[in-house]
Amino acid sequence: MQETLTKRPSMAAGSSGQAEILLEVSQLTKTYGKKQALQDVTFSLTAGSCFGLLGPNGAGKSTMMKILTGIVKADSGSVKLFGKEVINHSDAVAKFIGYVPQEITLYEKLSAYDNLEFFGQTYGVHGSELKRRIQDVLEKTGLKDRAKDEIQTFSGGMKRRINIAAALLHRPKLLILDEPTVGIDPQSRNHIFEMIRELNRAGVTIIYSTHYMEEVEVLCDEVAIMDLGSVKAKGPLGELLERHGRQAIYLEASGLKEPPHDPDVSKTQKEGSGWILETERVSEVMQRLLGIAAQHRWDVKQLEVVRPSLENVFLTVTGTALRD
Repeated sequence: MQETLTKRPSMAAGSSGQAEILLEVSQLTKTYGKKQALQDVTFSLTAGSCFGLLGPNGAGKSTMMKILTGIVKADSGSVKLFGKEVINHSDAVAKFIGYVPQEITLYEKLSAYDNLEFFGQTYGVHGSELKRRIQDVLEKTGLKDRAKDEIQTFSGGMKRRINIAAALLHRPKLLILDEPTVGIDPQSRNHIFEMIRELNRAGVTIIYSTHYMEEVEVLCDEVAIMDLGSVKAKGPLGELLERHGRQAIYLEASGLKEPPHDPDVSKTQKEGSGWILETERVSEVMQRLLGIAAQHRWDVKQLEVVRPSLENVFLTVTGTALRD
C-alpha cells in the first residue's frame, strides 16, 4: 500500500487548550454464555481524532461497536458521549453517532437514492433538506451517477460506500466504522480512505475498527490494540511505535551469506536478500557495520534503520501474530 504515514495532529482543543474528551469507555464487560467477549475495556477518545481499534477477528471489536451505539447492552461498565451515559440517554446521543456495521445493511431491490431516502427519514431528516443531504453524500462517495440504479447491481465496494453514505445523512459528530474495507476492490478502498480523511479534516471524530494494521498506520493518530476481549495497549500511534516497536537495522550486501556479529545486536532475522538486525544502539551498530563493510570490501546495497511497525507492536504486546 503506497500511502504516506505522516499525519497531522487532529485533536480538538477546548477553551483551556486541553484536548476535549468526546467519548469515555470505562470497564466494559460483556459475556455471551460462557464466552467473555469483553473484559474491563477502558479507553477515552479525544474530539477530532481518528481512533484505530486494531485486533484479530474474535477480539471483541464488533461487540464494543454495538455497545457504543446502544445496539447491545454491556453486562457492566459505562459509555459516555459528551458526558452523557449512552445507555440512559440513547435517544439524546443517537443523533451524534453514525454507525457503519461490518454487514451490508441495504435493500438490494431499491435504488441507492431510495435506500438513502429511507435511512435519512429514520434519522429524522425530511423534505428538501434530506434531498440536499442525499446529493451531498452521493457526491462524497463518488456514486452520484449511480443514484437511480438498484443496489443489487453494485459491486461489493460500491455497496460499502453507500452503507457509509447512509450513516452520514444526519451529519454525526462521531462516525464508527466496523471493518469497512473487508472484501472490496482497491478503488473503493482508496475512495473510502479519502472520505475518512476529508470527514476527519472537517471535524468528524472517527473510530476505525479493523484487523488490517497498514490501514491503521495510514489513517489513525490514536490506537487501541485488542485481543481476547481486552485492550492490550493504547495511546497515540507514534508513542505506541516508540514504546513497543523494535529498534532494528536492515543490511543487504553482495556476498554476505551470514549476518555480521556485533555485541549490541540482540537478534538477527533473514529478510529478503538481507538481514534484520535488532539492537537498542542503532547509531553505534550502523557505524561499526560501515567500518566492517569497508574492511571486507562488501558491496553494500542497503543499510538503513527499520521503521517500527504496528505488526511488531502487536507481537510485542500480545505475544502472537495478528490472526484474520
